[in-house]
Amino acid sequence: MGAISAELLKLKRSLAWPVVVLLPIVLVLAGAATQLSRGTQPENGWDTVWLQSVGFYGLFPLAIGIAILGSLVWRVEHRGSNWNALMSSPTPTLRIVVAKALVVAGLTAAMQIVLVFAVIAIGKLAFGLPGMLPGQYLGIAVLLILATVPAAALQSALSLFLRSFAAPVAVALVASGISTAALMALGDAALGSPYGLATRTTLLGTGAFIDNGTVTAGDVTAIVAAALVLPVLIVGLTAKVLNRRDTRS
Repeated sequence: MGAISAELLKLKRSLAWPVVVLLPIVLVLAGAATQLSRGTQPENGWDTVWLQSVGFYGLFPLAIGIAILGSLVWRVEHRGSNWNALMSSPTPTLRIVVAKALVVAGLTAAMQIVLVFAVIAIGKLAFGLPGMLPGQYLGIAVLLILATVPAAALQSALSLFLRSFAAPVAVALVASGISTAALMALGDAALGSPYGLATRTTLLGTGAFIDNGTVTAGDVTAIVAAALVLPVLIVGLTAKVLNRRDTRS
């Protein structure tokens, strides 16, 4: 808990919070921009608003957002002598890796919450849609929080080893594009990619790309299984590699 508490203290004045809040809001507004400019209503109500906002968000902006958060969380450690101080501390390597990954995952979860509120706000305030966002989409949003944990762990690992702020972001952009192509070619077999997993979850129930518009128990089970297994593998491998670095010995 000490390592996590220390990380949370570093977030008080972090630039991560503007990313958490602004990225999903901007993307939701962008998704609705055409209809807002024309003064038309979403053809299928909440379904259209969700697809325009979340469907596009999951193709690559989500991965980029997670990558930026990872770079920001590790940024302070790569300044001055902070890296050597961290690596020479008595805190076990695994605890450091887990704490950083959890912080990135927590910020990513907060970003999904902002996304849902932004979708509801645009639907109610801009389009005056009746009722509320269907419960199915609220469930998918909860599932998305879990499904983004592997990407958060991987981006945290990349930002650990790459001192450059931009390099992990570039990796996320390229990898998300490859993963989307893999999803279209291989289907759920591409869930082994953290980026493919996140993208597939955002497409659930939309009927877009590889999704048939129906959320099945098999889809949910596959996503949950991948979301639980991948972070363990990523964090374990990251800690093992870091333990072998000279600065940690």
